[in-house]
Amino acid sequence: MKTRTVMTSAHVVASAAIAGVCGASLLLSVAAGAVSAQEGSVASYSVPISGTESWSADMANLTILPGWPRKDGSRMAALRIDLAEGWKTYWRAPGDAGIPPVLELQDSDNLAAIDPQWPTPDVFMDNGMRSVGYNQSLTVPVVLTPSSEGQEIRLRGQMRLGVCKDVCVPVSLPLSLDLPADLNAQDDSIRAALADRPVPGQEAGVRKAQCQLAPTYEGLALTATLNMPSAGGSEFTIVETGNPLIWVAEAKTKRQGNTLTVTTEMMHVEGDPIAIDRSSLRFTVLGKDQAVDIQGCSAS
Repeated sequence: MKTRTVMTSAHVVASAAIAGVCGASLLLSVAAGAVSAQEGSVASYSVPISGTESWSADMANLTILPGWPRKDGSRMAALRIDLAEGWKTYWRAPGDAGIPPVLELQDSDNLAAIDPQWPTPDVFMDNGMRSVGYNQSLTVPVVLTPSSEGQEIRLRGQMRLGVCKDVCVPVSLPLSLDLPADLNAQDDSIRAALADRPVPGQEAGVRKAQCQLAPTYEGLALTATLNMPSAGGSEFTIVETGNPLIWVAEAKTKRQGNTLTVTTEMMHVEGDPIAIDRSSLRFTVLGKDQAVDIQGCSAS
């Protein structure tokens, strides 16, 4: 099965094309929400990349951690990304200055779906713009669902991601591993990464999430009112939609008591009219004390 999966937004989405040119721009797929590993098509946009530095093997390395089988027939595995000192990479929703990771699963066998479980990212500045990612090596747990339960999963392909220091460089990391259904390699690093995920909204004390939408010249304006305790310090919110063709601007976040107000604008990357399913909206609130994952909101 030949697949390309953009590991952004809610989970992953199949993409038909990706191309990159270091020193000019990197053509990226915009994606959100889907988890199946079947071929599809999404729109693209350009992200400037400064410099002309080429990739070298010591910038980033990828290791597949085989993990263990789960009771539902899926497998908990992980992708270990080791970065050279001083280099960083990006989260599933990297911000305007970031480069989203892409997983290409060419020739993988017995793989129906993959669901990355992203650990809590950091927020940093890139040339005056905020981006979201990791400034050290990381482990990304992934739930692998086989097409045929009880059979071996054969992972074949590569992971494309951006690594940045003084410049940003697109890298391609090969991956290949056979995962027998009964292979049980319990791994503390996978468990630690799972524990480092943003806290679900209900567990974090989110009592209500409301969203108001208003038309703009280019799309929609979103105002979300989140009734929740503080995540600590200066909070930053990332907004994701369930539509891979909708671009979301960097959100503004304002707190007053137990109410967090988040505002942003959205537009269709092809200029088409857009409609938003409030249940598919996802808010990740990053604070000094914790990160909170809020999925869905109501109109009132």
